[in-house]
Amino acid sequence: MRPSAPLLRVRELSLTHADAAHPSPRDVTFDIDAGEVVLLLGPSGSGKSTLTLALNGLIPHALPASMVGTVEAGGIDTASAQTATLSTQVAMVFQDPDAQIVTGSIYDEVAFGPENLLLPLDVVQSRVEEALRRVGLWERRDENPDHLSGGGRQRLAIACALAMGSPLIVLDEPTANLDPQGIDDVYAALAEVVATGDRAILLVEHNLDAAMDFVTRTIVLDREGRVVFDGPAAEVIREHADELVRMGVCLPAATLAALRLRDQGLSLVPLPLTPQELGHALEQEDVSSRAARSTPEDVPSSGRERDDETKHGEPIIRARGLIVRRRRTEILHGIDLDLEAGSLTAIVGANGAGKTTLIQALAGVVPPPRGQVSVDGIDPGTASPRDLAARIGFVFQNPEHQFIAATVFDELAHGLRLRHVPDAEISTRVDEMLTRFGLDHKADVHPFLLSGGEKRRLSVGTALITRPRVLALDEPTFGQDRARAAELLDLLRNLRAEGTTIVIVTHDLQLVAEHTTHVVVLADGRVRAVGPTASLFQDEQLFADAGLRLPALQRVLASAGLGVTS
Repeated sequence: MRPSAPLLRVRELSLTHADAAHPSPRDVTFDIDAGEVVLLLGPSGSGKSTLTLALNGLIPHALPASMVGTVEAGGIDTASAQTATLSTQVAMVFQDPDAQIVTGSIYDEVAFGPENLLLPLDVVQSRVEEALRRVGLWERRDENPDHLSGGGRQRLAIACALAMGSPLIVLDEPTANLDPQGIDDVYAALAEVVATGDRAILLVEHNLDAAMDFVTRTIVLDREGRVVFDGPAAEVIREHADELVRMGVCLPAATLAALRLRDQGLSLVPLPLTPQELGHALEQEDVSSRAARSTPEDVPSSGRERDDETKHGEPIIRARGLIVRRRRTEILHGIDLDLEAGSLTAIVGANGAGKTTLIQALAGVVPPPRGQVSVDGIDPGTASPRDLAARIGFVFQNPEHQFIAATVFDELAHGLRLRHVPDAEISTRVDEMLTRFGLDHKADVHPFLLSGGEKRRLSVGTALITRPRVLALDEPTFGQDRARAAELLDLLRNLRAEGTTIVIVTHDLQLVAEHTTHVVVLADGRVRAVGPTASLFQDEQLFADAGLRLPALQRVLASAGLGVTS
């Protein structure tokens, strides 16, 4: 039996950021009851993250945005109650975990919230241990959060939310920085939380593959921020898949693959939502025998069969004996690596493997020791920032870490102005980049007022606009809706065709399988393997030994003789 009063009640809610011309979200109405796991979907810029900030009173109390309508959490009006009071009703996990970490140890971070509620010491201790064990951080409880990887800090933020004991937990992209095992662990912990039936979860998520077995309901916002669909998750996605694709809303990878196969004449009913459902549907259709009789044009193209594989030649990036330390801890241990010009290489590994440290060292963001790295003929350890920026553009995992200007236009123009590009050419190139990334209506907005997805697109644009020979991106599709992620990957493909060498760090092995030419597998700060994507993806044990799993969708399609859709 559901309780008579919902845990959350939202009525005709419209939110408008400072300097924004229109509200987003707009006129939103819904309830959330105990026991529900609600997936909030919508294209980038539809107001998903903004909506979450109103649920515990950060809007209107702490952030510069106007609010029309009402939000009640546990029967408390969020517009009139203090944020501290609302924290007992709604616990938040932000898109950027660094935005909520405030203490010097992992244990203290999780204890911070319950202690501020003046709970008895034994209750605080019990909550902290339970939360940290659920996210796999109990053994590291005495460490500084700064020593955690991006995925580790994300798990820490989730532990903080669990420890608050709030009836409603709101999570904005909780698995974006997690490896496959970390994703499984987080969803298992969250499933235990709602299993008691007295709590609920609102989830903003782009990686739907792991979420589909977890969510019970889906609310979809359109580009204007209005609710267009609200109902059982499987029903909404299956009945409106084509429209959701046109809107740019993320769908499960298995569903997208099924839609592509439908275009090839396969009718998969009901539309699969998981790799397991897709595999069963393909067995029913006897696709393997059909694929054997088909020409290559009849089936989805394999991401591992590329006619533009990089030719062997002098590496444009070379590392020899690369060692990187943070404080007294050695993160990378004697890395030897060659990356060929014109390649699109993915650096993959479990959380804490050293992926971000490696890509930052190669790009000179963290200056490597002299003589250990060469990028396009220069040493990042000794090169000037101007010389380095002329050869390699870098996109941080957290876009805010690289913003320095007061408007989106000026952020894009900054690198060109440093190179004394004529004003007319600056205006032309910036306008082109604004249009390419769907930011033309945000030219005069402060970068920090953009949505998470818009910030990501801007950060990529700032790296691209100077047209460097090498482009390095840390989690480039984080926070992007399906349409924008596809657009970015198309852009990277075009840049490769023009001769740009691209290096990315990503947790998305499906993306790696479909779009990259080469893979670097890291584990414990060491290169375990490097080579063409096609070759490495044939060795499932290699990835397992590095704490990774090959995408279930890829295995299903390969078993049906269809390869990997691209």
